[in-house]
Amino acid sequence: MRETQSRIDIKGTFYNFLIQKNNYDKVYLDCIESTVSNLVQQQTSANKPGMLLGKIQSGKTRTFLGIMGLAYDNGYDAVVILTKGTKALVKQTIARLHQEFDGMLVRDNMRVYDIMTMPGNLSKWELHKKLAIVVKKETRNMDKLQQALFETYPQLKNKHILFIDDEADFASVSYENNTEKNIIEMRVIASKIDNIRANVAKGSYLQVTATPYSLYLQPEERRKNDFVKFEPVRPAFTTLVPIHDQYIGGNFYFDEAENPTSPAYYLYQEIKENDLAVMKKMDLRRVRKENVLAQNNLANVNKAVINFIVGSCIRRWQQHYLKEKQEKYAMVVHTERGKKAHDWQQQLIHRIIADLTKLAKSNDDLFTERIEESYHHLMKSVRLVDMPEPSFAEILKEVNEAFMEEMVIVSTVNSDKEVEELLDFTGQLQLRTPMNIFIGGQILDRGVTISNLTGFFYGRNPKSFQQDTVLQHSRMYGARSMEDMAVTRFYTTRNIYQVMERIHEFDTELREAFKKGHDQGVVFIQKDASNQIVPCSPNKILLSNIVTLKPHKRMLPVGFQTGYKTYISKPVEKISVILRETKKTSPGITDDAFLAPSNIVKEILSLIHATLQMEEGYEWDLQEYFSILDYITLDMEEKYVWLIVREGRNIKRIDSEGRFENAPDTPSGNKGELKVARELATDHPAIILLKQLGLEENGWRGTPFWWPIMVTPLHMDSTVYAKETIKQ
Repeated sequence: MRETQSRIDIKGTFYNFLIQKNNYDKVYLDCIESTVSNLVQQQTSANKPGMLLGKIQSGKTRTFLGIMGLAYDNGYDAVVILTKGTKALVKQTIARLHQEFDGMLVRDNMRVYDIMTMPGNLSKWELHKKLAIVVKKETRNMDKLQQALFETYPQLKNKHILFIDDEADFASVSYENNTEKNIIEMRVIASKIDNIRANVAKGSYLQVTATPYSLYLQPEERRKNDFVKFEPVRPAFTTLVPIHDQYIGGNFYFDEAENPTSPAYYLYQEIKENDLAVMKKMDLRRVRKENVLAQNNLANVNKAVINFIVGSCIRRWQQHYLKEKQEKYAMVVHTERGKKAHDWQQQLIHRIIADLTKLAKSNDDLFTERIEESYHHLMKSVRLVDMPEPSFAEILKEVNEAFMEEMVIVSTVNSDKEVEELLDFTGQLQLRTPMNIFIGGQILDRGVTISNLTGFFYGRNPKSFQQDTVLQHSRMYGARSMEDMAVTRFYTTRNIYQVMERIHEFDTELREAFKKGHDQGVVFIQKDASNQIVPCSPNKILLSNIVTLKPHKRMLPVGFQTGYKTYISKPVEKISVILRETKKTSPGITDDAFLAPSNIVKEILSLIHATLQMEEGYEWDLQEYFSILDYITLDMEEKYVWLIVREGRNIKRIDSEGRFENAPDTPSGNKGELKVARELATDHPAIILLKQLGLEENGWRGTPFWWPIMVTPLHMDSTVYAKETIKQ
């Protein structure tokens, strides 16, 4: 049947129960069987674990539960599941175990325990069952596990135990820019895990993670002081969790967002820093408690709430029309960690809902206007999915009913106790009414699952981002229907969105490098104090300040206005002169382009940089472009760049959706400059230089300007450039 069949038993009771229950696709069966086969045959430990690598909310839990079942059939007596440090996640994990292994529990074939409530008087008969023990990754839980295995039930240490470290990146890998206290605590937990595993007769160790960065790219060693040495995590083997058909992740949120024929094009809704400032605390100088719907400071918060409600009503109307079950929907507001901020946000959103309800009851024109605006906005993406289209009158009626019947509730989630109270029997956040708005901070980013999430208002500080944290914040990833995605909206600042996009690119490139094999690794570089390109240790990078380079990557400034004619006409003309003179002496010329020395290209880019004024939340880091050019041309005897020059262009500054234009280089046809650039950029990078007319009727300042687009060469290694590194 499958190639692992000869090595392990795939006909056992537990595994076949799960196969019948879950109807796994072949790719999942291969993943599960390959993992257990490797665990049976190889020595694993916390420093050399087996690795199950998936994406955020992509089915990792479902997969490792399958691995548990197959492990039980292949000599493992107990599985210890190590979870992140929250009671809510422990409860969610136990609920999932009961749900997944219900038949085995009913037949008395296994037992599930939380280590903190595990009975102290289990009989031999009970201990002969297959055991699943859930342990929170914190000191008291780890000590309790140690006590259970070596004191209360010493016979357990002679059993074959599989340790599954769920979300391993959280507590098993340390980061150099964490506080000393956190680093020590993380390493204490990791050492306790390995000590326990080392002292049982037969133990295997499997880490489950969504973050290849933290696990594969550790330096050879790390020293925090003269006494502590942090060894790298080196996997004994790795298996990849398959991506299921309904998975929505970074590809959809970032890559697909460039495609105007995809619902992803409408997902991201830009907000301003000021929108986040008003969410920090009650400040009556910024926000008046009365008439919140009319205040400019709250325009985007209002829009987010209204879009969520209208979008939910559209989906529920569609489901009713198709005679399907009407689903309940969720929105998350995640901008601050403090309880005071959460209390203020709850007051604010309650007030928005109360004011909308009041307008609905009085049949006010403003209510109709706001709902209609949201309806027309959402229908742009809804029409891209093959589903019934409700009329505005039908949705207005649905929204009215939602307010009249109090279908919208707001819940604050900012402590373990509150999360536990909000969980349903499956361990997910309970959706009590058709529309649920959850306000919270750190608790929400620790693996708690939220179903039918169609609104996400996000504002955590990108300066402190680490990759595992950012990905865990992305609760909108996971199994999502395209019909729901058509009404989903993601609200954050341009700065945060760009950081998340960079991390998505970084993560994607690391996965690709892994799939190709370790010899296809990723290069890490930075500039040193003397402005030279030098290697960079992966653990020193700040993920909010990286640029991931890959073959034929396209880079350009976006989100700017030109300077005024008086100030920029001379540098714009000077660029034209430089281009004419350079072309005369170019060592290589085609019909469309010519080669230019990199120092001349840098001069041109400097002149262009001085003519553009970046808008709030947007930047064009000239030194970053220079560093990239330096790196790409580092090994070239003659450092040249292809230039593709086009003049007389007349693009609008703002597109039809009110966004800054970001595709000046993509006209159709064989002579399209991006196509030409990618054909030429094999060993040398290419830069497209487009001279725009800059007309006032197109949103510019009535003066020509140059717009540069860089294209990296085809023949280059995947590279991560760290603009800033962690200070040791």
